[in-house]
Amino acid sequence: MALIKSISGIRGTIGGLAGNGLTPTDIVKFTSAYGRWVIASTGKNKVVIGRDARISGEMVRNLVVGTLQSIGIDVVDLGLSTTPTVEIAVPDENAGGGIILTASHNPKQWNALKLLNDKGEFISDQEGQLVLSMAEESDFEFAEVNSLGKVSYDDTYLQKHIEKVLALPLVNAEAVRNANFKIAIDCVNSSGGIFVPALLKALGVKTIYELYCEPDGEFPHNPEPLPENLIDLSRMVVAKKADLGIAVDPDVDRLCFVCEDGSMFGEEYTLVAVSDYVLKHTPGNTVSNLSSTRALRDVTESAGGTYNAAAVGEVNVVNKMKETQAIIGGEGNGGVIYPESHYGRDALVGIALFLTHLAISRQSVSVLRASYPAYYISKNKITLTPEMDIDSLLLEVEKRYENQPHTTIDGLKIEFDKQWVHLRKSNTEPIIRIYSESSSETGAEYLAQKIISDIKEILRLT
Repeated sequence: MALIKSISGIRGTIGGLAGNGLTPTDIVKFTSAYGRWVIASTGKNKVVIGRDARISGEMVRNLVVGTLQSIGIDVVDLGLSTTPTVEIAVPDENAGGGIILTASHNPKQWNALKLLNDKGEFISDQEGQLVLSMAEESDFEFAEVNSLGKVSYDDTYLQKHIEKVLALPLVNAEAVRNANFKIAIDCVNSSGGIFVPALLKALGVKTIYELYCEPDGEFPHNPEPLPENLIDLSRMVVAKKADLGIAVDPDVDRLCFVCEDGSMFGEEYTLVAVSDYVLKHTPGNTVSNLSSTRALRDVTESAGGTYNAAAVGEVNVVNKMKETQAIIGGEGNGGVIYPESHYGRDALVGIALFLTHLAISRQSVSVLRASYPAYYISKNKITLTPEMDIDSLLLEVEKRYENQPHTTIDGLKIEFDKQWVHLRKSNTEPIIRIYSESSSETGAEYLAQKIISDIKEILRLT
C-alpha cells in the first residue's frame, strides 16, 4: 500500500490502513483541509469536481462530495470528465477551486485528489504546503444542518470543452474534415473513450477505429501511454490502414501518436510537433521541463523564438511560461499546454492542433516525424543507501563538470553541446534518476553510464 502527499494533492493505492493507503479517513482529512483552504483564500464556497473512469472513482467521489458539503461548500459535479475539462470549468463556474479524482497514468489500484486553485490551475508549492499542514492539524469545524453545501450535476462541459477547442484560431476543422483521416484511438477504458471520439467527430473525422473506449476503469494494459503499452494500437493502425493512431492516459492530459506504419511518433515529440505548428503562425517563446527533449529548443530557435527550461512538474512549467510569456509549452511526456486555451496540459487541444498541422502540411505522420531533429533519451537510475546524502553527492558531480553549462534549479542538469544529462533525486525513495539525451541511442546511453561511473567513483572516495 502507498500514500504520497505532494503539493498538488494526494495519491495512493485504495485500501489498507489509514495513512498507508488512500483510505476514506485520508480522503476526508485532505478534502476537509482543501475545502477550508478554498474558503479562506478565495471567500468562495463552490468547488468543481470531475473524475476519470477508474473503478474506485465513484467511491472516492462520494466521500469527497459529502466532505465538501459537510463544511458548507457547494459542489458542481461534472461526473466522468477529464483533467483539462475540470480546469476549464473552475473559472467558468466562478468556483474557488476544483478537485480532479484521478491517479493519471498510475494503474487501476491507485487514485488521487488533484487540487486546483480558482483559476483552474494546479495549486502552488506554498499553497500545497499550507493544505498539507491544515490536514495534519485536523482541527476542522463542520457546518450545521442549515448550512450544508448543495450538489449540482453538470454534464454540459464535454460539449463546452469541445466548443472551446474548435474556437481556437489555429484549429481548422474544415482542413481536418477535408483530409478524410482514418484514425485509430486507444483510450485505455477511461473517460477519454467519451471525450476523444466526440472531439474527432466534431472536427469532421468520419472514420474512427475505437480500441479500449469503454469507460469502465478496467485498464487493458498499463495506462501510461508509452510505446511498450501501445502494441495493440500499433497493430490496429496497420491492420486498418489508418492514417495515425492516438493514445491518451486515463485523465486525458497526456497524448501520443502512432505513425501510419505502426511505428511510434514518440511522446517526447507530441509537444515538438504541436509547437512547430503554433510557432509557424504565432512566433514566440516556448517552455518545457529540464527532462524533455532538446528538439523543442531547436524548433523554437529555428522559428526565431527563445526556449526556456523549467523544473519538472506542471506547476513549474506554467510559472515559467507566464514569466517568459511563452505561447506554448508542456512536458515531454506528451503534455501540451497552450495558453490560448488555458494553462493546463490538454490532450484535446493537442489533438486538434496536431490534426490541423497534419492536414495543412499534407504529409504522412512518419514523414512529419522525420522532419524534426532526431534525439534519443536514455532513462536510468542508481539506488543508494537510505542514509546517503544525495544532495552532497550531486554537489560533487557538479564540481566535476563546473566548466560545462549546467543548472541546479531541479537537481543537476549538465549540457555537452547538443547532449545533456539530468540528475534528480526521488522524493519517495533513495534513488537518483538519470536522464540523458543525444543524437543516437548509444550516445545517450554512453553519457548516462559515464555519469553513473562518476557517481560510483565519488562514493568509493567518500
